[in-house]
Parts: sequence; C-alpha cells; structure tokens
Amino acid sequence: LQERKLKDAQMRATINQKLIETGERERLKELLRARLIECGWRDQLKAYCKEIVQQKGLEHITVDDLVSEITPRGRSLVPDEVKKELLQRIRTFLDQQSNI
Repeated sequence: LQERKLKDAQMRATINQKLIETGERERLKELLRARLIECGWRDQLKAYCKEIVQQKGLEHITVDDLVSEITPRGRSLVPDEVKKELLQRIRTFLDQQSNI
C-alpha cells in the first residue's frame, strides 16, 4: 500500500511537471476559470462570501476563515460537466505525451 502511494505521488508529480512545461496547465486553468464564470459558479460563491461576512461581521472574520468556510461549498458547486470536460482534456493531453 505504501509503495503504491509513493508511485501514485511520483506519477502525479511527473504529470504536473509535464503540464507546466508544455503550458497546458495554464490553458486548463483558463478554461476552468471561463467555464466557472459561464455557469454562474463565481457569482454563487461571491454571494455566499457576502452572506458569511454579514453573518459573522467583517471585523470578526479573517481571509483564512472565509477561505476555509467557502472551500467545501465551492468544490461541491462545480458542475459535473465542467469536471468531465477538464478530465477529458487532461486524458487527451496524456494520450499525446508518449514519454510519461
């Protein structure tokens, strides 16, 4: 089990390095940003942030508190279609990389 985890971590690091080297990581981030704006995710999260700040009071909340509060909601609000599109783009990228 430990060996498997180590191999998985090494593979993730290798893939991440390839994504960075080729510029694909930035392209994927831009695609994600655009899709999240298109589907209203950004607006939903912004409204949720305002709600939390109003509830707790601006002087009683830090940026770290806000981030830890909204992160689970933000992740759960990402539409499945957006996740699938990104995953497909990553798979296509990996298929094109013969040396991974």
